[in-house]
Amino acid sequence: MKRRSATAALGSLLAAAPALAQPMSYLQTFGPAAHPATVLGWGLGAISLFVMAIIAILVLAATFRPRPRVGPRQLAVTRDAGGTAWIYVGVGLTLATLIGCMVWTMVALAAVVHPPVAPKISIEVHGNQWWWGVRYRDDDPSRMFTTANEIHVPVGEPVRIEVSSSDVIHSFWVPQLAGKTDVIPGQTNVTWLQADRPGTYRGQCGEFCGAQHAGMGIYVIADAPAQFATWRNAQVEPAPPPASTAARQGYGVFVARCGACHTIRGTNAGGLIGPDLTHLMSRHTIAAGLLPNNPGNLAGWIANAQALKPGSRMPSIPLSGPELGAVVAYLTTLH
Repeated sequence: MKRRSATAALGSLLAAAPALAQPMSYLQTFGPAAHPATVLGWGLGAISLFVMAIIAILVLAATFRPRPRVGPRQLAVTRDAGGTAWIYVGVGLTLATLIGCMVWTMVALAAVVHPPVAPKISIEVHGNQWWWGVRYRDDDPSRMFTTANEIHVPVGEPVRIEVSSSDVIHSFWVPQLAGKTDVIPGQTNVTWLQADRPGTYRGQCGEFCGAQHAGMGIYVIADAPAQFATWRNAQVEPAPPPASTAARQGYGVFVARCGACHTIRGTNAGGLIGPDLTHLMSRHTIAAGLLPNNPGNLAGWIANAQALKPGSRMPSIPLSGPELGAVVAYLTTLH
């Protein structure tokens, strides 16, 4: 019985492994902003291997080719009749292959530089040491909102991404959906992405930006259009008022101790240094992908962020045990 259970568990683990083991792999892509480059990469790799195999075969054939013995008055090197033709053929095939690869590369670049249709959704992504600010734009100012470290997009629709930085050079990279785009201080660069199937796609800063570069993750969550609309409508709303006694106490502590850095829309907390926390509990992770978003990790992060992410701008907040519990009780109401 134990053996059967272990076998079933192993089978489940192996079935899930391809999806979980390589979240940053660019060898399998799921959108038109990345797929042409992936096909190009596989194609150029196959061509390179084919050329290497031909060269290896020719070298081996020349190495082991039997040769007649040379007499004492004969030259060791003689001109073979028809040898020049091989040079012409080799140069011609090489030139044709290189031209074909160049044309294929230009076609792939043209396919990924612009979306096939004008995007209806425009998002500003702002790089900070070491987290991502995300702002959804809209013609109606009341429909604009800010979140952090997670981007929700509707499946099957192109999304315009404008990237900028407030400190150093970063790089916005979600390999399964799009290529890298430099995030440069004082400059706004534009890219786009599109997810062709629902799922969560891991991204990462692709340019070394300091001590916590590896801890600057971002997630793109591709939702069905109706689900995305529901999520967006919820994000526009201000934070609900605290209902329980513990949440009300936590709200007071948060405004006094954390409101200078963080914003919670609909409250007196209006800081701009750290992430917007209006709908904190709708996010899957905290600290730019470092930890799963749950009350225990929230408490640990608030109490001693520097122990978890040394060098980050999140200070360790000196709170008593009851104060920390009250703040966590309040934050967990922010769905």
